[in-house]
Amino acid sequence: MRSAVLTELGILLFEDGRVSKSFAFSDPAGQYLSVRRGDGAPNELIRHMEGLEVGFQVNDAGLLSILRSKGIDTTPMPEDESERIQASKIPMMVEAGFASDERDASTRLRNFAVSLSSARVAEISGSPDLHVIQAIGALDEIDKASNTLGSRLREWYGLHFPELENLVDSIPGYARVVQQGRRDGLTRASFQEAGFPEEKAEMLEVVSSNSRGGAISDGSLAMARALAGQLLSMHELRRSLESHLSEGLDELAPNLSAVLGRAVAARLLSRAGSLQKLASMPSSTIQVLGAEKALFRSVKSGSDPPKHGLLFQHNLIHSAPRWQRGKIARTIAAKAAIAARVDVYGEGLNETLVEEMNKRVGEISSRYAEPPNRPDRKQDWQESQERRREPREGRYAKKGRREPREGKYEGRRERGYGRDEGRQEGQRYKGRQPRESRRDAKKGRREPRDRQYEGRREFDRDQRRDYDQGRRERGYGRYQGRRESDRDERRDYDQGRREPREYGRDERRDYRQGQRYEMPCDSCGALFDMPFQPKQGRRVYCRDCFDNRKQNYGKKRRR
Repeated sequence: MRSAVLTELGILLFEDGRVSKSFAFSDPAGQYLSVRRGDGAPNELIRHMEGLEVGFQVNDAGLLSILRSKGIDTTPMPEDESERIQASKIPMMVEAGFASDERDASTRLRNFAVSLSSARVAEISGSPDLHVIQAIGALDEIDKASNTLGSRLREWYGLHFPELENLVDSIPGYARVVQQGRRDGLTRASFQEAGFPEEKAEMLEVVSSNSRGGAISDGSLAMARALAGQLLSMHELRRSLESHLSEGLDELAPNLSAVLGRAVAARLLSRAGSLQKLASMPSSTIQVLGAEKALFRSVKSGSDPPKHGLLFQHNLIHSAPRWQRGKIARTIAAKAAIAARVDVYGEGLNETLVEEMNKRVGEISSRYAEPPNRPDRKQDWQESQERRREPREGRYAKKGRREPREGKYEGRRERGYGRDEGRQEGQRYKGRQPRESRRDAKKGRREPRDRQYEGRREFDRDQRRDYDQGRRERGYGRYQGRRESDRDERRDYDQGRREPREYGRDERRDYRQGQRYEMPCDSCGALFDMPFQPKQGRRVYCRDCFDNRKQNYGKKRRR
């Protein structure tokens, strides 16, 4: 089995593992892209392979489709064979004569990569959907500038003719009236030349003759008329852009334009980035394009998600009742996703999409003609506020107790445990034992404390001293072990009983003398000096890491 290999500099034919024939590219980047897309291959290659009448293994899908369309017996090359050829590409190019040596082959491959990048950039930049996106962007900018300048013109000329503000709504019509000059020279014919019907022109003539505006100088009038001329020229430019945009959309995305309308389709293309990206999106994403902030706010706060984004500008959505807009937007988004995919693969205009969409919208309008019976949230909130403001009895009524605190201990007071009655008789609780008896009872003493030392009180002072000495002789002395040792042993005994401090005597001496210990930080690993040696297993941090942990301690707890 022979093989045909597509490389960056040409096409190679192999027989028994060796190059039998080579076909170099005159324009490597352009011809390589053409073969990869399946548009065409060199004619010399086709004629040579047709004359051999044998089977070939091909390493590229585009070249495989081209050869099969010419009737040549071809099969895909195994992956391990393709990887082996890719690893030995440069020696094969030298053997085929595409380069003089390996260094020359590397240089040619580098130049090919630069040319290929430039060709792909030019191909992407020449995409028609990008031109449509720029056109809709320019249209929006013209509308913004026209609205700003129109407002300025109304304020300026309104000082001379203020009544015109409420009578003329459109910016081009107002600009045509301004170009006619002062209000004194405005007649019915001048208003008709500005594009108004005869009845409206007659009314404007009457209003202009009775206007209460001030006078305007020749210089200000000239500037206002020049501004009006610029607005009219921008209006003409906008009309030209609209026609150009309509032609581009009808050629690029006819189905999407039919489903959404040209303006909405162009804005969706602009938000998605290209027609290919829009076709790869699901209908749920297309439905909320343009409402990303509301969508993420609903995900974060748990509020209701948006029903539509840019699709709200569609006539069927913004003219529908409020409770039908979500269902209609979902229907239109589903049809728009299908239309974008049909436009990408170039199947032409499909009128069935629009018919099915209109049919489904009609069903929604008839089925959900009345608003659903949902509770009024505003009314529920008002009722809850009114319930909160209702007065409640007792100090503890807001805590949900059914009975006030005052009636909780009535039965105890009747049995003699009342707090107030006990206070009147000078004791805390009526009927309870004395304080010393209660204390002895709590400690488990069966007899009062006064009887505990009755036997000792019979002795005098000397007898009690002799009694104590006898206890010490029998081994009951508190410091018997310490009295038998000298002062140094008692000091060591005291130090042995105490728990070790954070650092010992040597560490305290080193701290007083200013000795430092070099330790690594457990957070960043940097070495720093410490005035003492810490305990084993205790973490130490440098000053910066310690400050950072101290600042972030409260934040971590709040999280």
